[in-house]
Amino acid sequence: MIRTPLRPLARILEARNRGENPDAIERENIRLRHEEMRDRARRRAEGRLLVLAVMFFCAFGVVGGRMAVLAGSEPAEPRTSVAGAQIQAQRADIVDREGRILATNFDTHSLYAQPQQMIDPEHAAEKLAEIFPDLKQDDLLRDFTGKRKFLWIKRKLSPEQKQAVHDIGEPGLLFGPREMRLYPNGRLAAHVLGGAGFGREGVHAAEVIGVAGIERFYDERLRDPARAHEPLTLSLDLSVQAAMERVLYGGMKIMNAKGAAGILMDVHTGEVVAVASLPDFDPNDRPAPPVSGRPSDSPLFNRAVQGVYELGSTFKTFAVAQAMELGLVSPDTMIDTKSPMTWGRFKIRDFHNYGPELSVSKVIVKSSNVGTARIAMEIGATRQRAFLEQLGFMEPSPLEISEAARSQPLLPKNWSELSTMTISYGHGLSTTPMHLAAAYATIANGGRRVTPTLLRTKDAAPGPRVVSTQTAAAIRKMLREVVTDGTASLGEVAGYAVGGKTGTADKPKENGGGYHKDKVIATFASIFPAHDPKYVLVVSLDEPVETSGDEPRRTAGWTAVPIAAEIIRRVAPLMGLRPEIEPSELAAIRQTSN
Repeated sequence: MIRTPLRPLARILEARNRGENPDAIERENIRLRHEEMRDRARRRAEGRLLVLAVMFFCAFGVVGGRMAVLAGSEPAEPRTSVAGAQIQAQRADIVDREGRILATNFDTHSLYAQPQQMIDPEHAAEKLAEIFPDLKQDDLLRDFTGKRKFLWIKRKLSPEQKQAVHDIGEPGLLFGPREMRLYPNGRLAAHVLGGAGFGREGVHAAEVIGVAGIERFYDERLRDPARAHEPLTLSLDLSVQAAMERVLYGGMKIMNAKGAAGILMDVHTGEVVAVASLPDFDPNDRPAPPVSGRPSDSPLFNRAVQGVYELGSTFKTFAVAQAMELGLVSPDTMIDTKSPMTWGRFKIRDFHNYGPELSVSKVIVKSSNVGTARIAMEIGATRQRAFLEQLGFMEPSPLEISEAARSQPLLPKNWSELSTMTISYGHGLSTTPMHLAAAYATIANGGRRVTPTLLRTKDAAPGPRVVSTQTAAAIRKMLREVVTDGTASLGEVAGYAVGGKTGTADKPKENGGGYHKDKVIATFASIFPAHDPKYVLVVSLDEPVETSGDEPRRTAGWTAVPIAAEIIRRVAPLMGLRPEIEPSELAAIRQTSN
């Protein structure tokens, strides 16, 4: 910018020639300069005010537009969520091994109210209380006449309930589309499926999330929109599951037990074909978790994977299998069984007096605590613990339901020689029936460790070897003799060559201080057919009492065994197993002449 001088020389000379005062020229130039500076500052300020006005106009326009959008939208219950996140309601189906539906989705409606639009709140509250007996008329009327502008009334409605609410004719009662989880088989496999509930909710959709069981374990996979069309296929067989639950329920009632569990497992793949826990529930109307009392008294309690029990003489099988694997004994080795056996101030007794000695086979067949304890002393605590760890007894079951991961087996704090002896016959170590089923499957399949699974598997890789095929075959023969000549004689099923081991363990008192004398956990772990095992079946009863005789009987041979036999009789044909004649050992052939 060219700055005009205040005293230009040409004008000064010209003014002097005319006799004027040159200072007047300087004053006039100063005045003009100041006026120019003033005009320039005014224009700058006016430009800034214009920009600021435009910015304020845009901001108020955005706020007003957003308010108009909110005013025109339907109200929704406030939820903490990411702004703009869409609620994903679709969820994949769950099917059994044959493709039959276990869990699917069902279109229904929710019911909510906008009290400011209601014409007759008192009439609406009265009619709603008639339609929904669990709602109280006074509470509804208080909500309808209060300051609330929105409230949920029912998260899901049946078609009949929706029509009844529609007939009220109240414009303030509104319906929203809703997708819910449906279990068409009701209580069947309830503990496996677990159930689902609602997560984030809006009036147009609700997020369906798994709350327990396999629904919770595979929640992300079931909610994945990319796999919504792909059902989750379980190893369960719907027909076998129904038959087992029916027999188990009847047996629990006949034996006066407070609870029962049953597990049917493929010995080669670890697939769980059926698993039940009683009492059970309907996942369509899942009860609330208990807030008092013992968790095991709730129907939500899964005894098959959450019930951590001492499983009694079923553990004798593992002690003998390990001793044979170590070369310490053979099936014909004679064991000292003089009863009682004294260790310090403790005494170990047998249920009956079996004489001064028994063979290893007879220790299993007769179920001798003393004989098993003496075998365990030869094994030692370190080797016993390592063997049981190989069988999976030291960690929670890897089964694909959320409750299994929280069922840690209870181990002795000090694995002493006394612990070694008592654990060998199933006392001092508490575990779940699912652990027991997997361990028996390991023996039944020839000695390779089995990992239980609820998923349908096509090519299951064999697990690491735990015992040799020779040891496993010898143990299977002993288990067969337990049924033909031992404590499980009521477990015989014609044509299926059942083998197994009974276990009756005194139930510990809830607050410590020893064991109940008249309460037991009765368990029967069985394999069939014993000469070529295909399946393991474990049946466990909580506090059973068989009362058909003169005296009450609580042992597994009288309670769990006949229930297991009936289950095998019902389900074996459903799984394609035909009755067959059990192969007998070949007699010795001698050459009599050339």
